[in-house]
Amino acid sequence: MCGPHIGRDETMWSWRDKTCAVVPNWARRMPDWVRASRLGRASRARQDPGIDSTSAGPGGAGTCVQEVFVYCSRQKKIFGISLSLILINMASIMERADENLLPAVYKEVSQAFHAGPTDLGYLTFIRNFVQALSSPLAGVLALHYDRPSVLALGTAFWALSTAAVGVSQHFHQVAFWRALNGFGLAIVIPALQSFIADSYIDGSRGTGFGMLNFVGSVGGIGGGVVATIMAGQHYWGIPGWRFAFIMMATLSLMIGVLVFLFVVDPRKASGIAVGTYEDSESSVHLFQTSLLGKVAPFSPSIWTDSWSAMKSVMKVKTFQIIVLQGIVGSLPWTSMVFFTMWFELIGFDNKNSAALTSLFAIGCACGSFLGGFLADRASIFYPDKGRIICAQFSAFMGIPFSWLLLSLIPQSVNSFAAYAVTLLLMGITISWCASCANNPMFAEVVPTKHRTMIYAFDRALEGSFSSFAAPAVGMLTERVYGYDSNLANASVDQAIALSRGLLSMMTVPFGLCSLFYTPLYVVFRRDRDSVRTAGVKEQELI
Repeated sequence: MCGPHIGRDETMWSWRDKTCAVVPNWARRMPDWVRASRLGRASRARQDPGIDSTSAGPGGAGTCVQEVFVYCSRQKKIFGISLSLILINMASIMERADENLLPAVYKEVSQAFHAGPTDLGYLTFIRNFVQALSSPLAGVLALHYDRPSVLALGTAFWALSTAAVGVSQHFHQVAFWRALNGFGLAIVIPALQSFIADSYIDGSRGTGFGMLNFVGSVGGIGGGVVATIMAGQHYWGIPGWRFAFIMMATLSLMIGVLVFLFVVDPRKASGIAVGTYEDSESSVHLFQTSLLGKVAPFSPSIWTDSWSAMKSVMKVKTFQIIVLQGIVGSLPWTSMVFFTMWFELIGFDNKNSAALTSLFAIGCACGSFLGGFLADRASIFYPDKGRIICAQFSAFMGIPFSWLLLSLIPQSVNSFAAYAVTLLLMGITISWCASCANNPMFAEVVPTKHRTMIYAFDRALEGSFSSFAAPAVGMLTERVYGYDSNLANASVDQAIALSRGLLSMMTVPFGLCSLFYTPLYVVFRRDRDSVRTAGVKEQELI
């Protein structure tokens, strides 16, 4: 009975028990909470003959649930940690480092190309806008191909474009390569998020996403600090900021190659053909091995399935509400790319500016993990509203901290300690939303096979609107508050003008973001329960 089915069964990794289990076909598409319950009963049935094994699923517990280390044996480990997970997190580190590279050298780029805040904001806008428009492609690719291939493709795009920025001689060249950089990031980010969503059960996804953000923030800190420090130097006759781009591109390309060669997609490791949604006896395998053994040409059925997945995701009310708050809530974060430039205008040197932005990044990293952990605990006692409460608290805290940072603290180099403490506490409290609510809730309101698609469309819709924040800050700073881009040296007047533009783009969006979470108190439970009910009904028909 069981032998012929093992190759198609899904392998489930238990972080608590550090064991792997082969999940039979009948449990493959069940919701996590149903699957864990049924498989748990099946496991106990093998140990205690008095338990009815037939209730565990077709074929009985003794024949179809085999707790063997199939998935684990296919992957190498380093210090007991899967090599795939290590490389996935390294890819996240490089992705965040690449995102923070240009903002860290805004001042040097401004001097090299005679660009003001509006022009610099345009560079961020074009990358974010292209990233938003291209994100649905990640959903299509990850729906039908193994994610290591998708990640490697995206990494190659962003690495090559980053190197090209470092050798660009004209501003329009920088703009073009930043657009291509956005295309690469659009492919990578949703694939990373769905990879994590598939690795954790409902009650622990907040911690999982928090850890991903924490690790990624390490890359953001490293990229920002290294670029800021290198910006004022020359290496073998190359300006430091250009050398930083070339170095980051080389490291990113190396990680992309390692991901392609060594990371194993859970779907492929478990023997499930990517792109197959039904049992293999009655379905058409959409995944076919190509020359590289990882990708296959598109077919009409792929586009049909992708279109169906898109329509299914767009109809989910929870998705619509989270995207709405995300559109507004992303504006402050996009505006923060000017922090390094603001500190340098106040009069801080490169090292002190890097230290301040690093403290904020450290706070965000710790806060993301803390928020995810607290939301997991809250969801145990308040499963319908615990995550929402945590998200609203975090978004609201952005208002007082923005006001304190940009208005109350004197804009002087003597205020370094005040800036440091404020930025650290601000980062810890305002960075919860994605890990505590948005990403874990997305995973609960759509079927497993649509997870990459929902993350991709979230990036597309939020990113397309939030990309306007950086140019808006630049225009407010120059046209309303009197910033003069011809003054290259530090100037308190220019710093005050920039801080006012930042304050305008941070306080109001933070307040609206907190308010827009409110409808989820009603909608989330309904969407989550409908997915669970559909999963149970589907399982009963198998």
